[in-house]
Amino acid sequence: MDQSVICAISTPPGSGGIAVIRLSGKGSIEIAEKVFTTPSGKKLSDCAPNTVHFGEISNGEQTIDEVLVSLFRAPHSYTGEDTVEITCHGSIYIQQQILQLLIDKGARSALPGEFTQRAFLNGKMDLSQAEAVADLIASTSAGQHRLALSQMRGGFSNELIRLRTQLLDFTSLIELELDFTEEDVEFADRSHLKSLATHIERVIEKLANSFSVGNAIKNGIPVAIIGETNAGKSTLLNLLVGEERAIVSDIHGTTRDVIEDTINISGITFRFIDTAGIRETTDTIESMGIERTFQKLDQATIVLWVIDLTTPATEIESLAQQIMPRSEDKHLMLVFNKSDLLSPEELKDKQQLLNNIPAPRIYISAKQQINTESLQQQLLQAAALPDLTPNDTIVTNIRHYEALTHALTAIRRVSEGLSTSLSGDFLSQDLRECLHHLGQITGQISDDEILGNIFANFCIGK
Repeated sequence: MDQSVICAISTPPGSGGIAVIRLSGKGSIEIAEKVFTTPSGKKLSDCAPNTVHFGEISNGEQTIDEVLVSLFRAPHSYTGEDTVEITCHGSIYIQQQILQLLIDKGARSALPGEFTQRAFLNGKMDLSQAEAVADLIASTSAGQHRLALSQMRGGFSNELIRLRTQLLDFTSLIELELDFTEEDVEFADRSHLKSLATHIERVIEKLANSFSVGNAIKNGIPVAIIGETNAGKSTLLNLLVGEERAIVSDIHGTTRDVIEDTINISGITFRFIDTAGIRETTDTIESMGIERTFQKLDQATIVLWVIDLTTPATEIESLAQQIMPRSEDKHLMLVFNKSDLLSPEELKDKQQLLNNIPAPRIYISAKQQINTESLQQQLLQAAALPDLTPNDTIVTNIRHYEALTHALTAIRRVSEGLSTSLSGDFLSQDLRECLHHLGQITGQISDDEILGNIFANFCIGK
């Protein structure tokens, strides 16, 4: 493993009150003390670990800044290596001067995620915990923060460790039998193994099924806003996100591409997708936008069909023939807009529209902001996310989900093989395949390409 000293600015880019510059690797303390002096003249290498020291960073006779230096010694640090963190004033000039000085003294610039990668390689955390660090940094809602923190603390890892322990015991019994094939000895009670395989299958299946909830919390619940041109879709998007994200005009076909934005409602992130209005058109660009409308409808979990109440009923019913077949597995909501333009009698007549569609309906005026709070409440009901406790293990990472589905396929073959008295050779192969896929999640089985892809998405300095 590369043990060179790496350095990076760990605080966000730009100027601020303070900034933190991190050094890690064998020799980081010696490099830091080449540029840092305390008022007493005591060297960092003579200081106790887990201590903070005041002093100056200097380049020869030139003082760059007064700083605080935090000292950590291996293995009791984030990376598991000797680590120094320099807290300086947040001037961009000061940050760059200190960073360049450290590089001149023998450190090198850290790659994205290299500090966390070293923590993984030094056994300070497994791969799923390392990925949770990036999720924690990127969290923007209480739900995202809670899941990332739970995973970083090892909630998911502990579940996988228990599964792998059971599988290893299972595998060792089967493979022990293979060593005594000529004696026809059976070390493992097949009914017990069948019960164990069924238990493992249920746990893996539960983890894999939790991904739909975890993905919604992590990335936001996709909500497609669809309907005819000029139904008020863009006005509704702007109202929901609280800013002018989409152009609003009386001209038909203004929105020709997909516009996305997210908002947080009661701790749940929704990803709203404004789409091109659906209508017959000869405009090539608009036609491409309408095609994307249907693509986003297919990808959405919740569909808000915005219906202009001033539109003739025949047109609305005709549009229903295009929308309904694509919305059968979605949470479809009928949002009747421009209700303020109708008299009470006209509104009562319009309320008979689309009575044959079993979907919740709401009457609003996006322009006048009438009944939009009720729309938000209906969105929360449609999201239907379960109440989670700190003990719940929820999968949020697509890589973990794919590995779990492969492991589930393998353990199901084991269960089937036990039911049909399959040879131990084949059982052992399927068990090892299941172990392999679970090991990929935590990094017990990994390759450089997977590690490179994971840590490349980290910010520099973490």
